[in-house]
Amino acid sequence: MKYFWITLLTGIIFLSCKNEKPAPDVSNIKVDIQLKRFDKDLFSIDTNNIEASLSKLQQDYGSFLNDYLYNIMILPPQPDSVAVKIKMFLHDYRFVYDSTQKDFGDFENVFQQIKKGLQFVKYYFPQYKTPATVTTYIGPIEGYANVLTQSGLAVGLQLYLGKNFPVYSSEMISEVYPDYLQRRFEPQYIPVNCMKNIVSDIYPEKNGSDPLVYQMIDAGKRLYLLDHFLPQLDDTLKTGYTQQQLKGCYDHEADIWNYFVQNNLLFITDQIQARDYMQDGPYTEALGKASPGFIGQFVGWQIVKKWMEDNPKITLPELLKAPEQNIYNEAKYKPR
Repeated sequence: MKYFWITLLTGIIFLSCKNEKPAPDVSNIKVDIQLKRFDKDLFSIDTNNIEASLSKLQQDYGSFLNDYLYNIMILPPQPDSVAVKIKMFLHDYRFVYDSTQKDFGDFENVFQQIKKGLQFVKYYFPQYKTPATVTTYIGPIEGYANVLTQSGLAVGLQLYLGKNFPVYSSEMISEVYPDYLQRRFEPQYIPVNCMKNIVSDIYPEKNGSDPLVYQMIDAGKRLYLLDHFLPQLDDTLKTGYTQQQLKGCYDHEADIWNYFVQNNLLFITDQIQARDYMQDGPYTEALGKASPGFIGQFVGWQIVKKWMEDNPKITLPELLKAPEQNIYNEAKYKPR
């Protein structure tokens, strides 16, 4: 069974993985959210008077400025040092900022996709307090792409300039973000990454000490939420897999499951061993180089979908509360 995937994709025909799932009408669901362009305001400040300019930004952006300076930029708290570092950053990153404005000078389309996702969030989780703002910023390239702050969602545009943006190929950045991550540095990943932050806020990640199959189902719940928050989004974007990898998963769904069953892996609790299947990566070593990394999320996703198909009255909040053991036992997942 080992490396059964290697010859999978010879002569493959590219097929769209875009979902056409029926979705509820959320057009009348009110979401109060504002787009704020911190990136434009920061790069427009008077660099000869940094401290006064930062004071003005503090008035306009409140707690986000502190999050930006000390959590995103990781600057020392001394005001004099902050001013010097910000002036250097504005000089060094001017070309990055200019590049982002070519793609994101108008962010309205992306903003509307995020807002639509939040309308679905409110539909399924009406008590959830959605973020009040989407704030765009430019941060260190080796830093964060998306964060959820006290003030709202924040999007680091420096990591959405397309996989071929020259800076990404530098040795330092390649060490932080290898190729399988860099191919996701495309604008279309912004809405899904924002919604992943919302999913983690609604359903915080566990510590990873459960048996492997329960970890898979836990990850599957997260993908199932994304299905419903972004129902028309390509599954490739939600999973991070390529079209070839995702098609391979479905073509070999039974083989993947049998691999875990036949090798007695479903109930392992050794976290080093489980990590091979539950962490992102270029591929899953046991399944060959054509496979995706983080194969466990795909398996868990299929189990969750099977369980939800068998229990159509279960709501999303009820799904999240359902013990993974119950889902596993009741789904009786066995692909053919």
